Amino acid sequence: MDHTVDQPAISLRNVHLSLGTGAARVHILKGIDLDIVQGHSVGIIGPSGSGKSTLLMVMAGLERADSGTVRVAGTDLTGLSEDDLARFRGQHVGIVFQSFHLIPNMTALENVAVPLELAGEAHAFERAKDELAAVGLGERATHYPAQLSGGEQQRVAMARALVTQPDILIADEPTGNLDESTGSTIIDLMFEAQERRGTTLVLVTHDRTLAERCTTSVRIHSGFIDGDPIIRAPHAAAGH
Repeated sequence: MDHTVDQPAISLRNVHLSLGTGAARVHILKGIDLDIVQGHSVGIIGPSGSGKSTLLMVMAGLERADSGTVRVAGTDLTGLSEDDLARFRGQHVGIVFQSFHLIPNMTALENVAVPLELAGEAHAFERAKDELAAVGLGERATHYPAQLSGGEQQRVAMARALVTQPDILIADEPTGNLDESTGSTIIDLMFEAQERRGTTLVLVTHDRTLAERCTTSVRIHSGFIDGDPIIRAPHAAAGH
């Protein structure tokens, strides 16, 4: 992670995005300007349909902005081809989704190793094993997703997102399909990993308390950023 301190991990300038076609086309993001500091945790909150998940997908290079500039980890994503975007994500961005997105016919270990194998990493399984152990699932490496609880599946998904040592970890409602206690454990693991590695964490959530654990909270409403981001001292936020 060779970033200068003052270079934002993520920088969006006047980003617009519409989805759908013809009469069904909807203007989702409306001139978003946002800088996210390297190594910080950012909670993005807002009502359902406000554009917060779409904003996350733009940051991850999974959705393309119609106009504006999207710079992530020092790279302008705007002109990259699909292949280049995939390669960029593989090197710089880890993603955790609400619904886990594990490959059902692969074991936990194989799921975690996938991004490393795609990158041609020689020691993919050794590193995947270490990452599974780090999220407390060393004993479950040979189990398939259907044999794991929701919380365990989300731990596998988190290990997979972190195994490439990404600069940026993006999480879209990571506790949305989990009960409160399990969700709380997942979030603790996520913040611990983020702090230990100096990763930038961007988290979409409807949970205000969770957003307040982040060093910065950003509120989205109807495709606009609502007011100024709320910035907290890192240790005050972590100690919530």
